[in-house]
Amino acid sequence: MKIAVAADHAGFPLKDHVIALVNKFGHEPIDLGTHSTAAVDYPDYARAVAKEIREGRAERGILVCGSGIGACIAANKFEGIRAGTCHDTFSAHQGVEDDAANVLCIGARIIGPELASAIVKAFLEAKFSEAERHQRRLDKVMEIEAGPRG
Repeated sequence: MKIAVAADHAGFPLKDHVIALVNKFGHEPIDLGTHSTAAVDYPDYARAVAKEIREGRAERGILVCGSGIGACIAANKFEGIRAGTCHDTFSAHQGVEDDAANVLCIGARIIGPELASAIVKAFLEAKFSEAERHQRRLDKVMEIEAGPRG
C-alpha cells in the first residue's frame, strides 16, 4: 500500500521513525512534511494527507502531531476520510477492521518510538472485516457525511 505520512512541528521528531516503519512493513511511504521543528499548522498536513487519499495516490495515511487529536479533527472534515487517534494497538487495528479507518493519528508527545512501532504495525496489517454489521454502520456514517451538515 501507499501510505501518506505527514506531521506538524510537534510530530516531526517521530515522523521519520514512522516513515521507516512504513518501509519496514513493506509499504511505500509518501512523505508530505513537515521537515523541521519550525512551527506549522496541523490542518495543512491533514489536508495534504486527505488529498492524497481522496485523489487515489495513497490508500491510507498517518498523521503525527503533539497529541494526535488536532490532526484527527482536521482530517475528519474531509469527505471520505475516517481518521482515529490511537495510542494503543487494539484501537489501531479495530478502527480499520470494524470502522474502515483510513487515517491513523498519533501524538508524538504521548507515545514514543517503541509504542509507535506496534501501533503503526497494527494499523497497516488490519483490513476492514466487511462483516454485515460493520458495513451497515459504515454505510450510515457515509450517509451522514453525504447529507446536510449541522
